[in-house]
Amino acid sequence: MTVNKALTIAGSDSGGGAGIQADLKTFQELGAYGMSAITAVTAQNTLGVHGVYPVSIEGIVKQIDAIGEDLGTDALKTGMLFSSEVIEAVSERIHHYGWKNVVVDPVMIAKGGAKLLQDEAVRAMKEKLIPLTAVITPNIPEAEVLTDLKITSLDDRREASRILLEMGAKSVVIKGGHADDGEVVDLFYDGKSFEELVSPRIDTPHTHGTGCTFSAAITAQLANGLTMRDAVVTAKEFIRAAIEDGLGIGEGHGPTNHWAYNKRGEKR
Repeated sequence: MTVNKALTIAGSDSGGGAGIQADLKTFQELGAYGMSAITAVTAQNTLGVHGVYPVSIEGIVKQIDAIGEDLGTDALKTGMLFSSEVIEAVSERIHHYGWKNVVVDPVMIAKGGAKLLQDEAVRAMKEKLIPLTAVITPNIPEAEVLTDLKITSLDDRREASRILLEMGAKSVVIKGGHADDGEVVDLFYDGKSFEELVSPRIDTPHTHGTGCTFSAAITAQLANGLTMRDAVVTAKEFIRAAIEDGLGIGEGHGPTNHWAYNKRGEKR
């Protein structure tokens, strides 16, 4: 029996919509065995984040080593890393174990527009983590921070994608949810060609955890042996189903539906 394994290095969301909870649900739905290294515990729900309690660097490294020394992983993703020290420690461990299928969700801009990473942490991401990355999945505000570009068009996103590959990433998906276009266009670039992945824009406030879930779906499918392009396409389908078939729970920005994709019979 072959067991495909996926690791998430991210924060915990007590409300279950984002972070490692979203990642592990997504891994399970796509047939990958999920593991985690928690970088911070958050007290949050659909109304917001009510507390953040970071895990020590030693605690994060010990969790990663527990995986690396025994189970190993076929793919991994990073989510909320929040400081240069955490980014450097995580990058060093990824390099140490020689893990290649690295998916980076550069969590740095809150939905309200507030920066979640200080400048030194952004520099550490550029210098330490992105060069280890198989694919990076920024939204438009995050891509702007990473590339120092103002992004208002698809051409701007193409230029930002080229810059991210120059930093060392092997491929990039710049997500289009923050654009003003009628449809959502996610731009995929693998260094050879650009592909526009288009889907209808869904009118709903229940989008908490979409970035985590999208990157987790890519990670699971890389662990399952799919090509990068096919993993990205599946992730797009997975998150579209999760948003369309919303759960409608909570009083604020609710979570997506992680089991919608399989209930539709869309699993490859």
